[in-house]
Amino acid sequence: MNNKRVKTQFRKNLLALAIAAASTAAMADGRLEGKVSLEQAGVSLEGASVTIPSLNLKTNTRRDGSYTLSSVPAGEYELVVDYLGAELTKTTVVVQDDETQSQNFVLSKRSDEEVLVIGQSASANKSLNKQRAADNIKSIVSADAIGNFPDANASEALSRMPGISIERDQGEGRFVRVRGLAPKLNAVTINGTKMPAPGGSQRSVGMDTIPSDLIESLEVTKSLTPDMDADAIGGSIEVKSLSAFDREGFYYSASAEASYDDHTGDTSPKLSAVASNVFELGDADRKLGVAAAISWYDRDFGSNNVETGGAWDFEQSPAGLEGFEQRHYTINRQRTGLGVNFDYQHGVDHEYYLRTLMSEFQDTETRQASVIEFIDGEGDGEARAAGVRGQAEVARELKDRIEQQTVRSVVIGGINRVDSWTYDYAAGFSVATEKKDQHIAGAAFEAEFDDMGWMDSEKPYLLAPAGYYDAASYALDDVETESVDAQDREHNIRLDISRDFFIGDLASQFKFGGKLSRREKVSDDEVIDYGDFSDQLLPMSSYVSGEVDYRLASYGPGIDGGKLSSVLAQAGEVERNLEDSQVNDYTIHEDINAAYAMMTVDIDRWRILGGMRYEATDITADGLSFNEEADEATTATQFSNDYDHWLPALHVRYSLSEQSILRAAWTNSVVRPTFEEMSPGEYIDGNEVERGNPNLDPWESSNIDVGIEHYFATASTLQAFLFYKDISHFIYESEHTLSDANETEIHSFSNGDSAEVYGLELVYQQQFSQLPAPWDGLLVEANATFTDSEADLGDRKVTLPSQSDVIGNLSIGYENDWMSLRLSANYKSEYLLETGSSQQEDAYVDEQMQVDATARFWITEGIQLYLQGINLTNQPYYVYNNHANYNNQYEEYGPTFKLGVQLTDF
Repeated sequence: MNNKRVKTQFRKNLLALAIAAASTAAMADGRLEGKVSLEQAGVSLEGASVTIPSLNLKTNTRRDGSYTLSSVPAGEYELVVDYLGAELTKTTVVVQDDETQSQNFVLSKRSDEEVLVIGQSASANKSLNKQRAADNIKSIVSADAIGNFPDANASEALSRMPGISIERDQGEGRFVRVRGLAPKLNAVTINGTKMPAPGGSQRSVGMDTIPSDLIESLEVTKSLTPDMDADAIGGSIEVKSLSAFDREGFYYSASAEASYDDHTGDTSPKLSAVASNVFELGDADRKLGVAAAISWYDRDFGSNNVETGGAWDFEQSPAGLEGFEQRHYTINRQRTGLGVNFDYQHGVDHEYYLRTLMSEFQDTETRQASVIEFIDGEGDGEARAAGVRGQAEVARELKDRIEQQTVRSVVIGGINRVDSWTYDYAAGFSVATEKKDQHIAGAAFEAEFDDMGWMDSEKPYLLAPAGYYDAASYALDDVETESVDAQDREHNIRLDISRDFFIGDLASQFKFGGKLSRREKVSDDEVIDYGDFSDQLLPMSSYVSGEVDYRLASYGPGIDGGKLSSVLAQAGEVERNLEDSQVNDYTIHEDINAAYAMMTVDIDRWRILGGMRYEATDITADGLSFNEEADEATTATQFSNDYDHWLPALHVRYSLSEQSILRAAWTNSVVRPTFEEMSPGEYIDGNEVERGNPNLDPWESSNIDVGIEHYFATASTLQAFLFYKDISHFIYESEHTLSDANETEIHSFSNGDSAEVYGLELVYQQQFSQLPAPWDGLLVEANATFTDSEADLGDRKVTLPSQSDVIGNLSIGYENDWMSLRLSANYKSEYLLETGSSQQEDAYVDEQMQVDATARFWITEGIQLYLQGINLTNQPYYVYNNHANYNNQYEEYGPTFKLGVQLTDF
């Protein structure tokens, strides 16, 4: 894809297509425009199909229900509007050259079904119409559907969709996986602009920073078109915020809720409000839409954890354990979100918009930990068998910090339609920050005990003498404080130009454009070590915070961070930790220049979309190299890397009928290394070197998707898709030894040769409106994705990290005039978390199934009372090494219950 012959031919084809498109300017130039709405007012109909069958000319309605058909030859035609769940509507129109004909439609419900403005079936129906109208393969969930589940953030809302699974942090959804591909292999955009990652070393976007209340819809594109960024192998996730034109007239919704955390016994408040209105400016053709949404959530919760970190000796039989940790977390999480959006329309041909989104996410976390390390008589580590007692070193540790993450996004743009041309342009700016002010990153009170042992390899249970639980047994050893300041900025401009025309009697569109994006990732850590408290004999008993509510075993007292901070001035040694303070500091610039051309042709029931995208990437990275033996970090490291990619795509859509669609796609995508993987920092300790690899090649993937969609009633569909991904240059953590005099061991990241991913995605969704009452209110949604993968590490083959063989959702809903019920289950099978130096050291996450429930009751037409239950079965997070019997990490959170009230007015 990178040879000169392909580039030259592409330029020639692009020029020929542009000349062909421009040469049609004198051809048929009549236009049709209008709006499609429902008999019930309140919601704009996006995704309705508007067709002139005799010309095979078709389009779909936009967010506000409007449509445009350009380059229509003069004549009399039948115009047909199709919307899933509504009666097929037809009318006759007369088109004149150089004139615009307006034709609006008001759709009515089918005789045996019901088109609703609100409710479970209405939200599902809205999403299915948009999916059916798309030229590529995508899944969509609307704001109304999000409200049917107890989802607090964008990540959890996505987990209900086909092919999607999530990774949770402290029980809340955070990172998103698409079709079994790790979060770093998926892209996230907000209103068309790339969403940066708050975490210092990550490219993956933690979507728990975005409250679900700010979202109008979530779209997951699984087959990219050339006009999209190509940085997604799994899928591209688009977060769309509210527009006033999504609804007609004035609209508002406000809710208040209280959530009870069973683990801590705390009750937490949440408030949210959404409002929008459309104002006419002088005449009906000029409209200003204003929409705003705000959300605030202040949650107290926690978790219990026991983990070995893989400290098993599998050479023993049975395996011995070198040590483990007991951890207890108490967390206060505050999430505040605000979005204010402006839309201006001058007729249907001129649109201008300003989209803003701000989210602040703050975690106040206290972690109490007891770290047990078994030792033998000479003081070396010992892998102890279950039930065998002996000496152990114990450190009672505290981590007490406040982490703040912010995401801000601003997009300004417009769309202008002039004759058969459409000009779509936008400029976007987004910034994500992660900030941790100076805090206790680790404080340790230490002691040694005899008669220490353990039982149960899945949830290690400590066997200890009474002195272990006595705070007076421990003396302060050291304290480490840390501050973190990371920032990820991205700004871009794009221009897309399209031209509708006919090639003979074939309706066609030529589209081309480009995008320039500039990204800067900065990471700055500052770590201070306070040590040598040994001569002061500071007992832990002077700094306790009371008994720790650790539910997996007896624990004893915890450490009070406030009391401990007062003794830092008494430290015998205070020094800056050069390794952690400088090796993790870096600045990385990533510039991407992109251009594309694509063409769409309708041939009878076929729609063919093909094109090419070109992306050129230029990366520079600055950091430091630290030498442990010299105890200095003065060597600056700077790297640069550049590469380009030609990425062809072909999408084919065949309409078997109005209800059934065959789809096929061949696409190519590229995902760049994470900032951690290409970090220029380097740590040298004798003959051991740890470093990033700025010279990594990006992941490249050639993707094939084939499937069928059948829409057979309101909110009802059957879908099946096969997908295959041929991946090269995949990236993995590597260890190798150089053949030099010191036999230097390099711990870094490397490119693998090849990997394959293949799978099957199934979707079934049905509203049983044809059943007699009361069963006509039943709604069932089910999806399952079966995936397999193989990656070649050279010495062995593994599945790709984060890839579950099976993920699925099952939801059973019921709705009538006064209540709405929903019971849902989300399942994912085990998956590889990370590779070790051997198969025995590989870490796997065990299978998980979370069960949630929602009940809504209409007190009046505009007031709802709702109850929600989350994680009703107390599903734990369990990681193991080699076999499910051997713990790497076990953590449980308990269920959460919510009670709330919502006021809505259309």
